Amino acid sequence: METKLTELVSKLKAAAGENLKAVVLYGSAATSEYQSAHSDVNILCLLDRASLPDVEKLHYVTEWWMNEKNPTPVIFTHEELLRSADVFAIELLDMKHRHRMLYGDDFLEAMDVPMQLHRLQVERELRINWMRLRQAVLAGESRKKARLAIMLSSLPTFCVMFRHALIGLGQPEPHTKREAVDGVAALTGADASGFHAILDFRAGKLKEREIDAEATLHAYLEFVGIATNEVDRRFETR
Repeated sequence: METKLTELVSKLKAAAGENLKAVVLYGSAATSEYQSAHSDVNILCLLDRASLPDVEKLHYVTEWWMNEKNPTPVIFTHEELLRSADVFAIELLDMKHRHRMLYGDDFLEAMDVPMQLHRLQVERELRINWMRLRQAVLAGESRKKARLAIMLSSLPTFCVMFRHALIGLGQPEPHTKREAVDGVAALTGADASGFHAILDFRAGKLKEREIDAEATLHAYLEFVGIATNEVDRRFETR
């Protein structure tokens, strides 16, 4: 990954010139939790100007990066990013806490994230993703592989939401997905076995044949429901 990141920065600098102010690696790829089979390599590019001609200069770099099976970089100017803190509170707090500067000054350290709006976004995202999880179960096949795929694909999002729920409640910030799950389990008393099974499966510690998909999905869904309702209730009292 390091070689590709170095190449990416070099290409961005060549394409954008002085308009490029910073390049940031953020998310799990900036932490010890990075897993090449599952983790995205998320990149934020900070530009001085982000007009259409300025953005189009980065097209071939983005095309190359995406051909390497990576997500499209996120582009902001510094002013845009500051003005986005009220609507992207989770994302910006995540970047602030889990990032590595690949180029430029670390502008994220000084960024202020409004925590009241952060809590509102956490409530909303938990509800939305709980609803989407149910929809995925309703629309999906009942085969074991399909059930496991639903849980695998939703797990990173829920772990992010659990981590931010704990932050919003003034709890110590978890540093891993498992810590986030266990923190919410300790707070709510909910059974975390479904999430533990999928975390172990994701990490290669459990084989597919060793998992009861129906029982795991049942525990997984129940944990999300309890966590969502309890976080909502606790946020109301703050």
